[in-house]
Amino acid sequence: MDDHALLEQLGGFITPHKRALFDRLAPERTRHVTVVLEDLYQAHNASAVLRTCDLLGIQEVHAIEAHNRFTANKEIALGSDKWATIHRYAGGDGALACIEALRASGHRIVATTPHAEAWTPENVPIDRPIAFCFGTELKGLSAPLIEACDGALRIPMHGFTESFNISVSAAIVLYTVMQRLRASTVPWRLNEAAITALKLQWTRAALHDARAIEQRLREDTP
Repeated sequence: MDDHALLEQLGGFITPHKRALFDRLAPERTRHVTVVLEDLYQAHNASAVLRTCDLLGIQEVHAIEAHNRFTANKEIALGSDKWATIHRYAGGDGALACIEALRASGHRIVATTPHAEAWTPENVPIDRPIAFCFGTELKGLSAPLIEACDGALRIPMHGFTESFNISVSAAIVLYTVMQRLRASTVPWRLNEAAITALKLQWTRAALHDARAIEQRLREDTP
């Protein structure tokens, strides 16, 4: 049973409202922009970034967990962690594994740091898939991760304090870039096969016993 047929079958176990919601939102999702979060230790920040990604249509988040487990605060995430695709990279080699995975998928990898005299959200190139890296609340991105990036991005600031909060930084960067993408001719949307696969992922997430239902459907299919 292919993804399309399985989606049709599993879709009968969720409400028409939820099916319509998946049909409306999946075509607005993108993997052209993604986010890398390195060792966040405050759950409210992790959750706020997830919520921002969801609202902007950014499907994938990459969490490096060298020292801190990436966790979501349910009251802040408001379910966004349920619909996002979260890739986790644990241990001391997590950052390297994350970078390698993003390079393999063709992403330009950009470090966000207040000290860099580099791109801004308004002029960072968006012609190819791009991954924005955000670091831990106290120290920012690690030096090895910064060195592994293809470039750096800063948010222009005009105050006494050194930087925005991590969740605010992510919101500013991602909102600006997604607005630019949606107004561009860059092919940022998912293809039809990816949309079907995503709706199937969401349908499974919406069901309490998706695995058992799916197994029964496969057994009943000639």
